[in-house]
Amino acid sequence: MSVLEPTTAPPSGHRKAVASDRTTALAVDSLWKIFGPKADKIIGTPAADLSRQELQQRMGCLSAVRDVSFEVRTGEVFVVMGLSGSGKSTLVRMLSRLIEPTAGSVCLNGEDVTAASPARLRELRRRQVAMVFQHFGLMPHRKVIDNIAFGLEIRGESKVERRSRAQDMVDLVGLTGYESSFPDQLSGGMQQRVGLARALATDPELLLFDEPFSALDPLIRRDMQNEVIRLHEEVGKTMVFITHDLSEALKIGDRILIMRDGEVVQIGTAAEIVANPADDYVRDFVAEVPRSHVLTLRYIARPQRADDPTDGPVLPANMIVREAARTVLASQGPVRVVDGDTLLGVVDDEDILRVVVAEEHQ
Repeated sequence: MSVLEPTTAPPSGHRKAVASDRTTALAVDSLWKIFGPKADKIIGTPAADLSRQELQQRMGCLSAVRDVSFEVRTGEVFVVMGLSGSGKSTLVRMLSRLIEPTAGSVCLNGEDVTAASPARLRELRRRQVAMVFQHFGLMPHRKVIDNIAFGLEIRGESKVERRSRAQDMVDLVGLTGYESSFPDQLSGGMQQRVGLARALATDPELLLFDEPFSALDPLIRRDMQNEVIRLHEEVGKTMVFITHDLSEALKIGDRILIMRDGEVVQIGTAAEIVANPADDYVRDFVAEVPRSHVLTLRYIARPQRADDPTDGPVLPANMIVREAARTVLASQGPVRVVDGDTLLGVVDDEDILRVVVAEEHQ
């Protein structure tokens, strides 16, 4: 065993690292959406630099999304969050051109979606992109299995093929036995499972979620969050998830984009955002977050001293502090923190307790 090999396997619930060498699934560059008269004439002029409020007062236009750029890696869960009116729902609808951008580009696996013809755009929506909406969007006159198979029907697949695929999705999302039920016979959580199954049935490369759980009761919402995490582990789809709920973003997201007034405020992992908020707006957002539940060992490790033992436990840098606490507190000396074969530093019981005590004084 290498001296830098972890002696304790990370718990199943630890936050996974986002591999930097993944390919880019989605690239958004300088995306704008301005509503109002002559909106396309504003970008590139001094008016584009006006605040949202000034632009609306002077020009009668609303800048819903302002010069937004980001990339989503293949297999990543990328969360966009912000308060109501921040532009996040407009942004996610522009990714598949349900709303046409005023300017900028959206590239899916290298293909410019914003330049696609109407026919090509329909093909992209049928085969490569699927969306889960807040209000389910189920057809009340169709049974569960037929709602799930609808996208395959539009694609022209045979009844046998689409029924077989739909049944697989029924089983995947835990609706076995409800295939013949109608939507109004199901609870809200079960209806959203149908929406998830319908999106997955077409085997898309990109799944878009527009606040899918905001209308659900808190307990059902938690169950559905866990369901998304489980499904992601099983099918590994690239996901863009919109929410106004910070706890939901921290739970689901590999990385998080925070928006305010149509603009990007910060992009980072949960730990990066909690450890290093970009401004007071983000700092207020994360003020109540239990740091031990979000910060990883990378953010509390200190340099190894000459008198520190070198034969103690080893833990990965991306392990969450709370999950590392038992090992660290039980160790006779500092625990080494590694990123692959690189030693980043060490943590001891004082480092762990410092984070916990800080939480109690928030």
